[in-house]
Amino acid sequence: MRAALAHRQIGVFLVVAGALALAVAWWVEHVLHIMPCELCLVERWPWRILILIGAVDILLPGLAGGPILWLSVPLLLASLGLAFCHAGVEWQWWPSPLPGCHAPQITGTTMAERLASMPLLPGKPCDYPTYLIPGLPLSMSVMGGLYAAAVLGVFLSMKNRARRAERRIFH
Repeated sequence: MRAALAHRQIGVFLVVAGALALAVAWWVEHVLHIMPCELCLVERWPWRILILIGAVDILLPGLAGGPILWLSVPLLLASLGLAFCHAGVEWQWWPSPLPGCHAPQITGTTMAERLASMPLLPGKPCDYPTYLIPGLPLSMSVMGGLYAAAVLGVFLSMKNRARRAERRIFH
């Protein structure tokens, strides 16, 4: 009973952590009107899946409880990797791996053909960092990576505590 509660708390934590990450991204995009680049959009996916894992754990603690929670580790590592990749693009260490982060290829011989080949919305270049806190030289992608590392640390700590609680019950 106590171990199931600990697992359910971890599920709630994952849902809240994922929702917070997506809420900040939504706030930056829709309230501050800062357009995300293609890498920013990709960086949101691990958080969406993390919410799903947490929700499954909350709804099915007896069936999925412990094992499904471990899927959050590769997701958080993927989030860290995406943040590192994005930071490297921002710091000019390497080019973006995504084609949408590069200048659009405009083709055509006439002005009408060139206008027709232009994208409907201009894309934000992935190498242009977004700084949310004035005076703090951490871009959103770097802060996202630090957040993913913190969530991973808290998750591992909570899992360790749940494992110790299970040992006490069975011994």
